[in-house]
Amino acid sequence: MESPVAEEKPQSRGEQKRGPSIDEIVAGLDQESVIPTDSVDPTYARKAAVLNRAIKDIGMGSYQWQLFVVIGFGWASDNLWPVVTSLIFTPITSEFNPPKPPLLSLAQNIGLLAGAVFWGFGCDIFGRRWAFNFTLGLTAIWGLIGASAPNFAAIGVFDALWSFGVGGNLPVDSAIFLEFLPPSHQYLLTVLSLDWALAQVVANLIAWGLLSNFTCDVTDTDCTRAKNFGWRYFLLAVGGLTLIMFIVRFFAFKIYESPKFLMGKGKDDEAVRIVHEVAKRNKTESWLTIEHLKACEPEGYEQHTTARDAVKRKLESVDFTHIRRLFSTKKLGYSTGALMLVWALIGLAFPLYHAFLPYLQAIRGADFGDGSTYLTYRNNLILAVLGVPGAFVGAALAELPKFGRKGALSLATVLTGVFLFASTTATNSAALLGWNSAYSFTSNIMYAVLYAFTPEIFPTQDRGTGNALTATSNRIFGIFAPIIAIYGDLTTSVPVYVSGALFIVAGLVVVTLPFESRGKASL
Repeated sequence: MESPVAEEKPQSRGEQKRGPSIDEIVAGLDQESVIPTDSVDPTYARKAAVLNRAIKDIGMGSYQWQLFVVIGFGWASDNLWPVVTSLIFTPITSEFNPPKPPLLSLAQNIGLLAGAVFWGFGCDIFGRRWAFNFTLGLTAIWGLIGASAPNFAAIGVFDALWSFGVGGNLPVDSAIFLEFLPPSHQYLLTVLSLDWALAQVVANLIAWGLLSNFTCDVTDTDCTRAKNFGWRYFLLAVGGLTLIMFIVRFFAFKIYESPKFLMGKGKDDEAVRIVHEVAKRNKTESWLTIEHLKACEPEGYEQHTTARDAVKRKLESVDFTHIRRLFSTKKLGYSTGALMLVWALIGLAFPLYHAFLPYLQAIRGADFGDGSTYLTYRNNLILAVLGVPGAFVGAALAELPKFGRKGALSLATVLTGVFLFASTTATNSAALLGWNSAYSFTSNIMYAVLYAFTPEIFPTQDRGTGNALTATSNRIFGIFAPIIAIYGDLTTSVPVYVSGALFIVAGLVVVTLPFESRGKASL
């Protein structure tokens, strides 16, 4: 079958151009793609290459930059709300005096797990757009309601409910953003971690003003609701901020469904239409026609677009079709499994230390003679600010030749573990703050690269599922963090040693990953 060459419509400068042929587009596809084409369906790989080329030729325009802004809300929420739980942990413990305070973090991680599973797997079935719009809304509503919690059980339930929305942010947002990005701008996935770091700064800045002034001291043995309204004010402030982000995302920005998602579902006409809509938003035009995608199909190929076929595809999703494809070859299967292991190890290591960081600083500060509420939240703000440069450093390291995503991720993860071990040697608050500052810096580098690297090495038709698998691994292991904290005793260094060791092991596993995505296009 000859590959058609469609004339491109007039561009904004009035210049006539011809679209590339299919043979031109797929030439060198293995070298230009993160995943070898023999690891995915060949028809899908050719069509994905055509759509990649169409997005590339449209270029980075106003639609992608606006999407970059609203996607940043999801990145921010992913860090903002777990930080909220860690910051309200101490005042809630003081007010309600529960027998096992880490159960609050357990409730959060159960909600995050449920959200990662539902939204991550679901967006490969019902699409990215609905999940993209509603995750922030659910988070905001339950966060605002949570401020009224009358007891420890109630705040635990509300924490799980707002975390259900939070759990879907990264699996969905990273998928939809990557699928609209030209290959030359995939580095923006790493830059998005700036929003993740800034969210931590915003949360700690609000906490410093509210929690430090309207919260019982950690040594107060008679902490009543009247003396402890700070965490309720804090939830109202952060819930209101999240509600504003939802309103902007839902009402001020029109999100299109991913063309590659639509193509993977057999909706080629709709995929072509969306590409032209994006071009129109960017004040240009695209050469893409339905014939370009038809030319990728072998003789006798049938597109499945009827209602019956749609039901069948949904049943296939339940039957683990997307999961099986991610393990369809030895190399792709190892890549998926190893990434799940990395996310799992980090999922246990990070909350085991970070979720209890304000509490650890308060009790260790008390041991050093300076554990006031004011100093605790001030120090947390310092740590948050020092994490912001980590996002920039992560973006720069990930683009270095012969170092790339794998090198940056491995180095940052190992160093994060090393600094945690070093923090146990602190003999005063200044030393503890210094080691925790180094930990904050390297952990932000780690997350900046991890969030960009992960979706890049999954094919689009299974990207939501791949993101869901890694996020689910992360959340499942995160559930064990509060359990270890309960039985490992937060007043000792045991949780810190466990966390540091897990980070180091995760960094070593990264080295064994078979794919490097720097400078390559995602399928």
